Amino acid sequence: MTSRERVLAALRHEQPDRTPREFWAEPPTMRRLFDYVGHTDKDKLLEAFGVDVRHLEAPAPAEREVSSGLFQNFWGERYIYNKTPWGPMREDAKGALAEASSFADLESFPWPSPDCLDRSQLKAQCARYENHALLYGFADIWQRAALVRGWEGMFMDMAEQPEWAHFLSRKFTDFYLEDYTRAAEITNGRIDLYLVISDLGTQRGPLISTGMFREFIAPYLKQMTALIHSLGGKALYHSCGTIRLFIPELIECGVDVLDPIQPTCIEMQPESLKREFGDKLCFHGGIDMQNLLPKATPAEVEAEVRRYCEVLGKGGGYILGPAHLFQPDVPPENVLAVYRGAV
Repeated sequence: MTSRERVLAALRHEQPDRTPREFWAEPPTMRRLFDYVGHTDKDKLLEAFGVDVRHLEAPAPAEREVSSGLFQNFWGERYIYNKTPWGPMREDAKGALAEASSFADLESFPWPSPDCLDRSQLKAQCARYENHALLYGFADIWQRAALVRGWEGMFMDMAEQPEWAHFLSRKFTDFYLEDYTRAAEITNGRIDLYLVISDLGTQRGPLISTGMFREFIAPYLKQMTALIHSLGGKALYHSCGTIRLFIPELIECGVDVLDPIQPTCIEMQPESLKREFGDKLCFHGGIDMQNLLPKATPAEVEAEVRRYCEVLGKGGGYILGPAHLFQPDVPPENVLAVYRGAV
């Protein structure tokens, strides 16, 4: 099988020749990996790992420094950078609308247009990765809206002034509906997976109730998945935390693939997820980023990878990857062990 054939078979819940593999990592992690392998060629690295998915890139406008050490991106998310031995890591701060005092403040904010993304290289990237499954986008319909508003503000809005929360989710959703439509047109429908992000849980439980989910997230998520399906793609939904409560809701909303299966949460173990939802949903990720990958031996990592491949990959329906982007505290030997242990 080619890489793309392998991924598409798994997405159809058919047994591929081996478990498809995915890779994503924070920039400092990439620098650490490149130091370890002795080169800076990402394609060469991914080929060595046998990674089957390639991420298409449409660069966004550059961030700007709004005060000393505080940066803001094109959406109005704000953050600082913490030092690591391998380079800076982002840590979120209160967003640009955290102090909004009126609905007019939301309306007058300089919201970005889908024109701001540079999609000029998408067609060339498709040609370059002809035999790979292609993933596009970084759509968010609620969480990044909450980062712009500030988590406290967003939660209060949902309870006391819901039109504010709906306004923010509408802004993000409309942007990414147009972005994904344009990307599909440019690439002639070649994209296989489209990413949608909104964290719904902590390690101890949901961030919001199912009622709040149905009001503030489900309508926008359904629009995104309906569009993705109309474009010939599958919807890959990302949420960290204990989100088992929401899985039937996500399936109802049209989600095809769930990421990242945070395994430190007892309710997110692969055996029960496969047993309960494996005929309705594909899974993506799952290899523990908090304890296993930073602290275990390569042999222990390989054993856990085999477990996930054998459990979630039985009969298809699984793409191997970490339970979040590879973090810089993960030893390079353990990153290599993830792909060496795959079956």
